[in-house]
Amino acid sequence: MSKTRKMLSNLDTPCIQSLINLMEMQKKLTLATWALEYSQQYILPIWNKYYPDDLRPQNALNAAWKWLLGTIKFPEAKTAILQCHKAALEADKNPAAQAAARAIGHSASTIHSTRHSMGLIQYGSMAIVYDRLGTNANWEEIARCVETECRRMSDTLRAIAIKNSPNPTKINKEY
Repeated sequence: MSKTRKMLSNLDTPCIQSLINLMEMQKKLTLATWALEYSQQYILPIWNKYYPDDLRPQNALNAAWKWLLGTIKFPEAKTAILQCHKAALEADKNPAAQAAARAIGHSASTIHSTRHSMGLIQYGSMAIVYDRLGTNANWEEIARCVETECRRMSDTLRAIAIKNSPNPTKINKEY
């Protein structure tokens, strides 16, 4: 791959379209819970591998959880989330860590707007690709890795999805 991609831009694969369709059948709380849990389990370890002493992504996840529980106001959560995005900007020499911080920031931002959950797909996939394959993998290898990650994302959302969820969200796919 000649240029490092900051995010996955091709959302037209059947797996990703199926995931987005499942996302659009869920309410905001379900999507936020999924994005936070997924980031905590699969994406945060990538960040911690490269920047174990930088707690800004963890702090963003913690703040989002606290907001969901009603123990902090949104401006406090937003401050932590913006610090996570700042961590991503500062990690510009490490594509895996940068994509991980971006994915976490967007996952935490799902408490504000469900369209931010798309950032988990777009940045989270690339964080895992770069962590597993490096930055010189060919497109076929990247596509296989993204497909595997997409299936895992779908499985984890399906595990907490609510059938016939009231007030399902509408996600703007043009992110």
